[in-house]
Amino acid sequence: MKWSMMQLQKFRNKGLTFNEMVNLESLKDRDPQIRTISPIQVFGTAEIDSKKVTFHLHIKGELVLPSTRTLEDVQFPIDIQSTEIFMYETAEYNEDSELNLHIIHGEMIDLTPVIEELILVEIPMQVYNEEENVPSLFSSGRDWEFTQEADQEKQEKIDPRFAELAKLFNQKNSNK
Repeated sequence: MKWSMMQLQKFRNKGLTFNEMVNLESLKDRDPQIRTISPIQVFGTAEIDSKKVTFHLHIKGELVLPSTRTLEDVQFPIDIQSTEIFMYETAEYNEDSELNLHIIHGEMIDLTPVIEELILVEIPMQVYNEEENVPSLFSSGRDWEFTQEADQEKQEKIDPRFAELAKLFNQKNSNK
């Protein structure tokens, strides 16, 4: 998704509308957590004036990421909306502003690196598959069993060596 400034200046008064499918397989090299990435649909508008170009982007697609619990494939939908501003000069740049500003280097504007960064930032630290039945997956294993504190209170077992002593305590508590 590249445009020269000459191409964009043709749309100066009327704006530019675009809808493209982008292949971003290179993201798998940047983030090894990404197993597959669908073609990404990028659509939006561009407002062009003499000092800047403002892109209003809507990015949609799907990633396949590993589940944090089981490492199984999880479909993760991407739906991002962003406004990116490309400027010739930084004179109007306000450092307190929270805008996504980029400086135009040369005569080309390339949105692909911006789109890649937006997708990488969107990936969560932990991904879970909603269909995983977590209690059944992690309730027991070889020589261990997961129990809740409430379950332990109900199943309080008395060591047979101390059974007589427990009876004594029960008798003292009932006499009081």
